[in-house]
Amino acid sequence: MLLAIDVGNTNIVFGAFKGKELIHDWRISSDKEKTSDEFGMLVTEMLSNVQLKPVNFEAVILSSVVPNIMHTMQNMIVKYFHQYPLVVGAGMKTGINIRYDNPKEVGADRIVNAVAAVEKYGGPCVIIDLGTAITFCVVDAKKNYMGGLILPGISISADALVSRTSKLPKIEIIKPEKVIGKSTVTSMQNGLYYGFSSMIDGIVKHICDELGMDARELNIIATGGFSNLLVSDSAYDIMIDRDLTMDGLRILYELNN
Repeated sequence: MLLAIDVGNTNIVFGAFKGKELIHDWRISSDKEKTSDEFGMLVTEMLSNVQLKPVNFEAVILSSVVPNIMHTMQNMIVKYFHQYPLVVGAGMKTGINIRYDNPKEVGADRIVNAVAAVEKYGGPCVIIDLGTAITFCVVDAKKNYMGGLILPGISISADALVSRTSKLPKIEIIKPEKVIGKSTVTSMQNGLYYGFSSMIDGIVKHICDELGMDARELNIIATGGFSNLLVSDSAYDIMIDRDLTMDGLRILYELNN
């Protein structure tokens, strides 16, 4: 069995693989204040709830975009799983060619998603990760990672509306029934939903124009916590794959072992 761990800015996702099958997954908050023992006890409890123990895992792979938690998580794995994790980073085999100006600048999360998308769907493809931040990644038919875009996520924008204005309240991010809001809350909800969903379609169009391709020639995949919400009304055929990152970690482990 393989334990895959993805440390994001908002959540840490754990996935238990038996062979190629993701049999269990868990999500906890990315608390930078937690110690390795606190994380260890949480993970041990999550595993025990499905009749698993750390000893059941022959390997652990770890990806992180939060440096502070990375060190803590590595210590937890060594102490509770009695092994060193395979850490996603520069120098590992990925099966794709990074065509960034400086390949070391590409975030681990973007590499993991690109590897999974190419393996599962093939290129050329566009990967849209709708998490704390929103990233677009483009991979061509020859498995060249061409680059992409990074922008604030919908939750960051919602928080900014509240923190940077005097009267706007904290709201639930939902799909509204109409574009024109009749209250402050619905106006904010409509603005966020239609603003971001339209932005996604707009960026996809710009990518297609720059590549000189029709969107139907591309595999467009969305993942991340807000993927179901923000691409449901897209003008494009966007596939939703909530397990893309977990599958990418499994594929990277197999490539490097």
